[in-house]
Order: sequence, then structure tokens, then C-alpha cells
Amino acid sequence: METKREKILDTYSGLTFKNRKDHVVELETDHTPQEITANKRSVPGLMINRGCCYAGCKGVVLGPIQDAVTLEHGPIGCGYYTWMTRRNKARGINGKSLIQYSFSTDLQETDIVFGGVKKLKQAVKEAVEIFHPKAVFICATCPVGLIGDDINSVAKWAKEEFGVQCISFSCEGYKGVSQSAGHHIANNGLMKDVIGTGTNKPTTPFSINLLGEYNIGGDAFETERILTKIGYQVVSKFTGDGVYDEIASAHLANLNLVQCHRSINYIAEMMKVKYGIDWLKVNFIGIKETIRTLREMAAYFDDEGLKKRTEEVITEELTQIQGDWDYYKKKLSGKKAGIFVGGSRSHHYMDLLADFGVETVVTGYEFAHRDDYEGREVIPDIKLDADTKNIEQLSPEKDESMYRRYIDDDTYNELKGKIELDYYKGMMKDMKKGSLIIDDYNEAETEDALSLYKPDIFYSGIKDNFMILKSGTPAKQMHSYDYDGPYTCFKGAINFAHDTFDEVNAPAWKLLTPPWNTEPTLEGSLGNSAIERGEQHA
Repeated sequence: METKREKILDTYSGLTFKNRKDHVVELETDHTPQEITANKRSVPGLMINRGCCYAGCKGVVLGPIQDAVTLEHGPIGCGYYTWMTRRNKARGINGKSLIQYSFSTDLQETDIVFGGVKKLKQAVKEAVEIFHPKAVFICATCPVGLIGDDINSVAKWAKEEFGVQCISFSCEGYKGVSQSAGHHIANNGLMKDVIGTGTNKPTTPFSINLLGEYNIGGDAFETERILTKIGYQVVSKFTGDGVYDEIASAHLANLNLVQCHRSINYIAEMMKVKYGIDWLKVNFIGIKETIRTLREMAAYFDDEGLKKRTEEVITEELTQIQGDWDYYKKKLSGKKAGIFVGGSRSHHYMDLLADFGVETVVTGYEFAHRDDYEGREVIPDIKLDADTKNIEQLSPEKDESMYRRYIDDDTYNELKGKIELDYYKGMMKDMKKGSLIIDDYNEAETEDALSLYKPDIFYSGIKDNFMILKSGTPAKQMHSYDYDGPYTCFKGAINFAHDTFDEVNAPAWKLLTPPWNTEPTLEGSLGNSAIERGEQHA
């Protein structure tokens, strides 16, 4: 009998089938990883959902830093694409935040011909004089890389001319195979030129950095509320609601919390090598996952007062939401969902849906690597191809003056087997037999998944959102939450359940019939029919 995986792949021609077959996996055993191909070039012509290297650098990692000017050097379309499309929120510093602005050199055809360095210098000058930022980040786009504008020399000039930190990021869109390359480039730049330059020392030993949290819809606000309530000091946030000086002082914290593994694991690993700071893979999306995360944090710091306060806060928060949790679990239990987002977010939301009895039947990532699916133990087996080697691989050395360990080796080894310390287990270990996992999914595969699995709701990105809606399936846009949120921690989980309940039960879906089910979308005649009607051309 043909499997669902085979039905999806059977529609492809030979060459495309050969490329895609290892990107689509149907699990044969519960909670057991299978090898999947990931972080490879997409097939030209397929309607995919990835972004470019520039989008990952400027739009994801650097853009949310609220007191820095993130300047796009290129055509205005690139600047607009990464301008507030993810709804990163910021409290503002003295009522001021720069993330609502789109800074661009707006290159025109003449600039492509004659070069844009002069225009870039003028843009940096205006940005510094008008907005007085803590830093200026220059992000290159595709045409800049092609014409050879020297953004590195401009950054050096600006630093000397204006006395402000100015960093260049050669994140041209064509580098790598997706936005993942841009994450890596941004991580490298922050590690080389920002982290380690600050002096804001924490006032408590329970000091943490929140990595890979981009404050979409206010997620970081809710997470920080819980952490502060327990007694943690959030030294810095990478990078939602991020502040330059706080990021510069990140090396002084005692533990890194990694939320989005894919976009920020590079910094976590490099800080471990250079400063000795351990990292913990956390998940504040989902009730049970938030509880697990808080208890593992308390286990790391091993302070009885902190452990007691952790349990008190968990009890307080659960008491406030228990009624709503029971209600929405009753309403949503038994539903099926499909999830296709980036980084680690598909895994996170799979856990959140499970809190309400919703089963994820088909899922995948836009720009993941194999370790995001199978766990970090497969990293030594991943072969680096030319696209990956195109991205600088930093090898930081131990900083003898700043290196320190919060826990000793014996405690570390004891904890290592109990919590996700310096480790991410990947998505597949939390999935059941028969679940379908698709890497770098496209619209054709999404249509087949909708037909074969018939999910009650589908969570994905902006590019395929409307195609799913037109098919009559409720859909939720997870890159910006469709102007909802926050969805983190306890209260955020209830917000998510409320929005999901509304989506699934909206009466519009019962009234919608896709137009292609009732009328042809394309009409034409076969060659012989045209000849019979005398329409053959002379």
C-alpha cells in the first residue's frame, strides 16, 4: 500500500523526485529520529517559503535591537521586506525606539552602475546626526555584493568620523541557502564586535541571557515577567526588546537560555568556549514546557530558595489559568494540526498544541539543519557543502581574563544527563509513528498534506497562508501572529488556545467552497479539435 509520503513524492518528475525524496520523512517508530536532508539548496521553480541570507541577518537577528540603526544598503524593496514584518516589540529607552523605522540607502540604477559608497556614507551621517544611535549596523544586499561596494571601509570610516560603533555585515541575499546563513553572519558580527565590550555587572548570581527570543507580539515581555517574578536577572535579550549595552554585557551573565536553537546557537556555543558560560535549551511556549524549563533552570543554579520560589510561581500562574486551560482543552482535544514555521518554532508549538489535546500530524521547518530535527548528536556526521563553507566559521579562544564556570565539572556531568544542558534533542524525539516531516516545504507539498491529513488548522508563514485559507482550512500566520499574542508561558498559552478556538470554529469555513471545485480555472482545446474546427494556422 502506498504511504502518504510516497503519494506526495509521486507527483514529481524524476530529477525533482531525486532532490526532494530525502527531505520528506514519515516516522516509522515513536520518538525515534530518522535521517533527513536539510539546509540544502531549494529546487528552482518550486514555491518555497524560505527567506534570504539578508532577511535572516537584518530582519531576524539585528533588526529588533531598539537603540541601533540597522541600515540596509541596497534597493528599498529589501528594506521594506524586513521592516516590522515580524511585529518585534520594544519598550523603548526614554520613550525612544528605532525599530519602527526603515533605514535604507535606496539604491537606484545609477548607483548600481557607478557605485553606492558615497550614498552609504551620507546615509550613515544622517542616521547618526538625527537619531543618535548606540550603534549602526550596515547590512549588504545582493546588488551590493555584485558591484563590490566596500561596506567594511565605510564602517571603519564611520567609527572614526562619528565615534559611534559601526559594524558591517556582508549578508548578501544570495549567500547560503536560506535565512539561516544570515543568522550565522549576524551571530559572528555580534560575537566579534559587541559581546564582551560592556561592563554592566549583574546584581544577583541568578543572572541569565535570553537568546533567540525576538519578542513577536510581546512574547519576551511575558517571559521576562515570569523570570523576574521568580528572582532571575535578565542581563540581555537576543534580540527582541534588545538593548545594545545589555548585549555588550552578555558575557557577565551566569547562564544562557536558548529559545530558538537555529538562529542563535552559534553565539551560545562561542560564549561557552570563550567565557565558559553554559547554555540551556529552553522552551517558554507551552504550559508543560514552561514548567519543565523553569525547573531545569532552578536545578542548574541549585539554590533551595530559588527552587522554592520557582514552585510558588508555577502554582500561582497555574491557579490563574487552570479554568481556561480545562475549558480550551475540552474544546480542542482531538483536533489535528499542521505546522510549518522556521527555526525551532514548529517544535515549540507542537508542544503547546499538545497541552490542549491537539495532535500535530504534519510538520517541518523552512530553514532548519539536521540537528534541529534529529538532535545535536548528528552534528559530527553533517558534511559541510560549498554553501555552508561560504559562511565564516569563527573559532574563538578562551578569554583567560573573563573565563569562569558557574558549576564545577562533576555537577555539570551530573546535570548533563538530566536536563538539556549544552544540548538540543531535536523535534523528532517528540513525534509519533506515522507523523510526516517535510524540510523546506513548498506549496505543492502543502496542498497534498492538506488533502491527505485533513488538519483542522494549519500554522505557517505569510507566503503560503492565503493558499491554505483558500482551500477552506483555517490558518494562522506564525511569523507575526496575525496581530495577536503574546503566546509564551502560562497566560500566553491561553491566548494561543483562545485564538486557535476562534479560528477552528469560525463559521466562514463551512460556507467556503474553493472556486476551482466548481468551475475550471483553465480552458483550452486539444490540437486535433482545433484542426477539425478549421483553426489550423497556415
